[in-house]
Amino acid sequence: MVSDSSQPLHAAYDSKIEGNVIITKVDAAINWMRKNSMWPMPMGLACCAIEMMAAACSRFDLSRFGMEVMRFSPRQADVMIVSGTVTYKMALAVKRVWDQMPEPKWCIAMGACASSGGMYRSYAVLQGIDKLIPVDVYISGCPPRPEALIEGLMKVQRKIEAESSTQEQKAVFFEETA
Repeated sequence: MVSDSSQPLHAAYDSKIEGNVIITKVDAAINWMRKNSMWPMPMGLACCAIEMMAAACSRFDLSRFGMEVMRFSPRQADVMIVSGTVTYKMALAVKRVWDQMPEPKWCIAMGACASSGGMYRSYAVLQGIDKLIPVDVYISGCPPRPEALIEGLMKVQRKIEAESSTQEQKAVFFEETA
């Protein structure tokens, strides 16, 4: 085909769609969506809950991480933040809420009481929420600052980013078909 300088050649390259094509792995795309749309389930049981509430306010602004939507329905949440003293009376309620959350789900133990019972060494206080449910991130302090909670949530994001989500799906599929 001979080109005339007055008429351009029709090329296979189209600069209009150049910015619209993304190539990635399915795992990376799923994990990117999960980590940027985490919906916390606040389980505020004591004084640490005040600091958890402060983290959602405009000064600390959890919304820049996609976590401003605190869900009080366990069926809509995917990360539980246990903040405060967990008594045995409340432990069953925490476990029930955890069981109602859909998979995949993550847990943050916020503060000394949720992590280890804190200063309460009594028959009524559970010595760490990890005795009841699996904990992904521990945040130390009594009470920890809102910045510490934000750092803990960012650690959960990094953990989500490193997961291989499609491998788990394949394992479940092949178990069901076998």
